[in-house]
Amino acid sequence: MTNDDAPVLDDPVGQSLGARHAPLARRLGRAATYLPDVATFSSVSTDPGAEDWADLAKLLGPGAFADMFDCPALPPPEWEPVFSLEGRQMIWPGTARPGRRPGPEPDRGVTELGADSVPEMLDLVARTEPGPFWPRTHELGTYLGVRVNGTLVAMAGERLRPPGWTEISAVCTAPEARGQGHAARLISALAARILVRGERPFLHVAETNTGAIALYERLGFRTRRPVTFRGFRTP
Repeated sequence: MTNDDAPVLDDPVGQSLGARHAPLARRLGRAATYLPDVATFSSVSTDPGAEDWADLAKLLGPGAFADMFDCPALPPPEWEPVFSLEGRQMIWPGTARPGRRPGPEPDRGVTELGADSVPEMLDLVARTEPGPFWPRTHELGTYLGVRVNGTLVAMAGERLRPPGWTEISAVCTAPEARGQGHAARLISALAARILVRGERPFLHVAETNTGAIALYERLGFRTRRPVTFRGFRTP
């Protein structure tokens, strides 16, 4: 599939900050970033100039971390590189429910997680390292979890929200609970909710995470394009 199939997915952070996540955004000119403790993702549009980078530096402050996600442009040389990670963007190509096959319904045993669940969500993230997750990240969308004997052992949620799409993210399972289908069940439950809203699910994954890629492909997701995740520190 070419980039023309869903151009908003070429700048999912900027598209989210300018639409569904506008109440969670800070803006200056064409630069935008999320509120503290929500997310570290920032955007300077797909064709930034020196003024846009300067505006983002003002928004973040000196020596701050700027997670540029998959920005195709590089910042000025005085911005210090922090990390670079190869990955891929995957989409659910149709309207059918991912992972739909005979057996228990995906929602069975799944519970919605809210503000009161943040401490245990942060604890699970610290143990499994699925990616960036902060005290207010749950405000980006719906987060679902699986508990065993009252303990949260798996979760997944909605993150970026470009028009017509919702990203599934923070997919993680505690080591002692792996191999039981929790991740597949959570992804399927989230995808079903997204599709009911008339939107389509998508996600991002590191290229080295071959197990996750295989799971997403089994559920029906397919690769749309390669991405390079980058982070920088402002001058």
